[in-house]
Amino acid sequence: MTAELTLPEIIFDPAFITACPQFRVGVIRCDVTESVLTDDLYAQIDHAADLLKSQYDVAAIKQWPAIRSTREAYKRCGKDPNRYRPASEQLCRRIINGLGVYRVLPLVDLGNLISITGGYAIGMFDYTKVQKPITLRIGRAEDDFCGIGRGPLNIEGLPAYCDAVGPFGTPTSDHERTKVSAQTHELLIFINDFGTQLYSNGLPDILATTLKFSEELIQKYCTVKAYQADIINLPK
Repeated sequence: MTAELTLPEIIFDPAFITACPQFRVGVIRCDVTESVLTDDLYAQIDHAADLLKSQYDVAAIKQWPAIRSTREAYKRCGKDPNRYRPASEQLCRRIINGLGVYRVLPLVDLGNLISITGGYAIGMFDYTKVQKPITLRIGRAEDDFCGIGRGPLNIEGLPAYCDAVGPFGTPTSDHERTKVSAQTHELLIFINDFGTQLYSNGLPDILATTLKFSEELIQKYCTVKAYQADIINLPK
């Protein structure tokens, strides 16, 4: 039985609420005392990638509910989703084009498995590197952002998680400052839902299903000391 943790509060900027009124986020905080690199994890990733490749082409992936809703939110926030694609779309296009799933670290790769299964852009952070409070707002021209493996990134018009230091996560890329490393044990995960249910044709709550799937993966592939998760909605 794992202990419970307190989830960080997220402050939603009014301009973001106006642009993304359907937004919800699945938040996971967990203390992972040991990550297990197993053949089973990569076999499951490869299976998910093969399934995705057999069901979608590059054009169709844009209509996947989680990706479609994120792209529409980008437009409302002022960003061209064809130039700054959501990370989940980037990954799915890579798979469909036959380039496979890159391997980084077991925890990061587990996040990619969540992303290609539900279509959501996943933010995964080292919780110890995030300085509270956390605000979700629209990126500004003056924001300084170094994307993981990308270098300087123009996040103006992108939904952006910001802490006391500055922006640290967007659905296109996370910041080098708060990235997960081999030494990371305290995880913070955001599963960003910009209105998936609007395009789901009456399917059960995709975000709730993905949040439950994420918990199962973390419990399966990691030794977890403490865990907490919930869906956070915009304030009424």
